[in-house]
Formats: sequence, C-alpha cells, structure tokens
Amino acid sequence: MRNRFCRLLVVAICLPCFKLSAKEYLTGIEWQEPPIVTPGAENHLPPSDAIVLLGDGDLSAWSGAENWKVENGVATVGQGMITTKQEFGDCQLHIEWSAPTPAKGTSQERGNSGVFFMGKYEIQVLDCYDNKTYFDGQTAAIYKQTAPMANAMRPPGEWNAYEVFWTCPRFNDDGTLKSPAYITAMHNGVLMLNHFELLGDTPYDRPPQYTAHPPKGPISLQDHGNPVRYRNIWVRELKPAVGKRTREPFYRDGEKEWPVSEDR
Repeated sequence: MRNRFCRLLVVAICLPCFKLSAKEYLTGIEWQEPPIVTPGAENHLPPSDAIVLLGDGDLSAWSGAENWKVENGVATVGQGMITTKQEFGDCQLHIEWSAPTPAKGTSQERGNSGVFFMGKYEIQVLDCYDNKTYFDGQTAAIYKQTAPMANAMRPPGEWNAYEVFWTCPRFNDDGTLKSPAYITAMHNGVLMLNHFELLGDTPYDRPPQYTAHPPKGPISLQDHGNPVRYRNIWVRELKPAVGKRTREPFYRDGEKEWPVSEDR
C-alpha cells in the first residue's frame, strides 16, 4: 500500500513538467458581433426586432383590409386579398390562423386561404383536419409544387401556427435567375418544409416559372371565400452574419502559428 502511494505521489509531482498539446484551429475570419435580440416573453410572441403586422390592434399595416373584420386582435377574411404596406426580402414570418367552425365543404372548399410571399409564392392555408385533398395543395404545401412532410392540423376553431423562414429569389441584371427561392416552415412546431427549393411562382393554371422582380415584396393573405381567422402576425427581416477574412485559416499552439496549408 505504501509503495502504491509513493508511486502516485511521484506521478502527481511530475505531471506539471509535461506540456499538453493545445493546437487550435482558427478560421482567419473576423466576425462582427451579432446584434442582441430580446425574445418575446413566450416563444410565439414577437422579439424586440420584429415588425408586428397584426397584434392587439387593427390592420393598419395592410392595404385592402377595409372589408375584413377585426375584433380583439383577430382578423377574419373578408372580401379581397390584403397586402402589407411594407415590403420584405429574406424574412422570418410568424402567423397564427384558425379554420372556420363548424367546418363546411370538402377538399379545397374547406377553410381555404393562403400566405403569399412577394405576391407570387404561396404556402397553403387549408383545413385538412379529417379532410383530404390533393397533397401538393394541402395545409403547409407549396401550392402545386410539393406536399408537406406531415399533416399537423388542429381541429376547426383551434389555433394553428406557422413559423416560416423565407429566402427570396435573386435575379441577374438581364432578368435571368441567379438563385431560386427557398423556404423552411413549421406547422404547430412540426417541420413541414426543409429548405425546399421553389421551382417558381405558384399559379393554379400553369407550370411554375420565375419572372424577374424587385428584391423585396409584400406579404399577402388570400381571400378564397372562407372566413379563416388570423392573429399574432409578425415578421423579422433576416440579415446574414457579417465577417471579413483577414488571413487564411491557421493553427495556433501557444505563441506559434502556421497556416493550415502548411500543416505538419
């Protein structure tokens, strides 16, 4: 026992004499500090940098809303599509909606509306609770382009929530497509669309296509003849993290530094 204790003591004394390797990889990019965003008191509430499109008030942020009813922060689809006065490019959109009750109609005639980005690209709003329709036209589909990954619809009268992350298309100076639109969307916390690449706009009567348009556009809510209700709509403009490369990637070990290209 005594010999074992002595061996442990010798090891403990000698350990500080050995230098442990601490080689670190560094990117060579200097990043700007990300802005501080205060989250809402609950996750569905707007954070500090959000633009509220429908809160506790009215539809003053929208054009064409004079024929929609608003009561206690809830807007009911009336006559005609409504469109935001402000325009957006890449953005995060939170929107809550409820299908009419009692449920009436079947397939596309039941609780139908839609959310349009830039006036051209639709994510479907439809009551698909115990109501089948064509799959690329059901709840959370990109209309006539892709079905959602699941059906997370709540019963009519209950509130649904979309969390949408939108990347708008880019166009070259000559009007040709530079990069397509992408969308990621969650419905009631369930992933529906995972960085889906849009094929173009979302019409009913022809194939999708891209036509050059400005880098920003409005968000619109569709009137399809059903009294769908909306509430708690807010949007965040998305800006990528900003960094500047100041040197090529490198390693650091103590005071010694060397490029990754010269790794040894």
